Formats: sequence, structure tokens, C-alpha cells
Amino acid sequence: MTTDGRLLRGERTRTAVLDQALLLATVAGLDGLSLNQVADALGVSKSGLFAHWRSKEALQLAVIDHARAQWTDRVIRPALREPAGVRRLWAVHLSRLRFYEEGVLPGGCFFANAQFEFNARPGVIRDRLAVEMGDWMTFLTRLAADAIALGDLRPEADPARLAYQTESLGVCAVMQAPLMGSASTFGQARRALLEHLLLFATDPTTLPELT
Repeated sequence: MTTDGRLLRGERTRTAVLDQALLLATVAGLDGLSLNQVADALGVSKSGLFAHWRSKEALQLAVIDHARAQWTDRVIRPALREPAGVRRLWAVHLSRLRFYEEGVLPGGCFFANAQFEFNARPGVIRDRLAVEMGDWMTFLTRLAADAIALGDLRPEADPARLAYQTESLGVCAVMQAPLMGSASTFGQARRALLEHLLLFATDPTTLPELT
């Protein structure tokens, strides 16, 4: 029981650190993240954090893992409750924009920020971010392909292009919102994808009406 208790406390500490590190990374940048910075924000000793991560790179990789888990929980899972097809593709766009609008992360989007930060910096972190981007684009492309296969979208719709357009609208919205205003920016991102999906929809009633 004592060992189990220590393991539980250790896991709670690790989660608390990663929660804080993820928040800090969206503001200071993933490269600006340090064990000292995280320790100061949490009011704990830096030496205690070394029990979990022996280097800055190890912490950065752990934060990427944590961000992916958060993204899965807050963006992907809600969308997967919708029926397969165009409604699921639309739902993932909505849940993503809602995640941004709720201000869960102070810097907007961890992945968009980190990808921009490391885009021209070869190395382990950039490689890992490329894997994450590849997985996400594969997921969006599969959703679009399912919508075509199920007959929700016309056969001439291109799954990869739909995935690219969906991703582009999400990134553009989260980057512009702080400067241009959240309400109008996220509203435009929703409307733009909805208009595009309706162009290919075999039954427009599967999607919301344009307003």
C-alpha cells in the first residue's frame, strides 16, 4: 500500500507538472521551457523534477505527449460521438474551434505554435512534431474519405484536399483570433468549412443551414 501510494503521488506530481509545462509552452515557446521555469511556477524544487525528466529534451517530448492526450480528449473524442461521415468531419472542426474559444491554453494552440517554432530547426523535437502532424492529417483525411465512401459527399471530393482545407482554417483562426477578435474569426472559420462541405454534400440536411 505504501509503494502504491508513492506511485500515485508521483503520477499526480508528474501530471501537475505537465499541465503547467503545457500552459507555459504555449506562451514562452516549447524551446523556452525549462525545468527551472516549471519548478518556479509550481513552487517546487527543480531537483524533484529530475526524478521524472533528466533533460530539457525529455521534458519537451513529454509535453508533446501530454498535448496529444489533451487534444484527443478535448477535440477528437467529442467528434467521434457523431455518426461516421460528413457529420463527424464537421464535428471535429467544431470541437477544435470550441477548444480554442474556451481558452484552455493561454497561447491558443500548442501544436500550431510548436510547429512554427521548430519548422526550420532539425532534430528530435522537430521530428516528433512532424509525426504528430502526419497522424493528425491522416485522421482528417480518413474522416473525409469515410464521408465520401458513405455517400455523404460526392465522389469528386478529394479527401486530402478537404483535410488540408480543414486544417488550414483551424490554424488560421487560432492565429488570427487574438488580433482580429475571437467571435468574428472563429465564426468565419466555421462558415468557410460549412460552405465548402455543402458544395459536395449529397444531402444538405446532414449539415447545419448557413446563416
